[in-house]
Amino acid sequence: MEISVVKKRIVGTIDAARRAAADRRIRADQAGREYEQFLEQTAVPLLRQVAGVLRAEGFAFTVFTPGGSVRLMSDRSSDDYIELLLDATHDAPRVVGRTRRARGRRVLETERSIADRTPGALTEEDVLEFVAAELGPYVEK
Repeated sequence: MEISVVKKRIVGTIDAARRAAADRRIRADQAGREYEQFLEQTAVPLLRQVAGVLRAEGFAFTVFTPGGSVRLMSDRSSDDYIELLLDATHDAPRVVGRTRRARGRRVLETERSIADRTPGALTEEDVLEFVAAELGPYVEK
C-alpha cells in the first residue's frame, strides 16, 4: 500500500477523533450547566419534600448535597441512600440514580439512568418516579 494512502487515512482518523472529543467536551459542559440548574431548581427541593414525607411517616431520612450530587440518606445507616448525579462519560451526558443498600455485610448497589433526556429536560415527575420506585426496600417493614 502506498504511504500516501496510509498517511491520509491515519490523519483523517486523528482529525475525526479530535473533532469528536471537542464536540463531546462541549456537550458535557452544557450538560454540567443544565445539571446545576436541575439540582438547584428540581432535584434538591423535591428530595427535601420526600424526606419530609418520610419523616412524617416514621422513616428518618436526610438530604445531603455532596459535590455535584444530591443524596437522600437513611439516618440509620450511611450505607443506605438514593443519589442523583451527572454521568458525563458517555456521548450523551445523563443524570443517573444510584441506590445503595447494606444488608449485614452484603452491599447492594445499582445505577440507572433517570430518563433518556438531557439534564435540562428532566422534570420533577421523572425524579419522583425514580425515587418512589427505589424507596420500597427502605420502607418495607
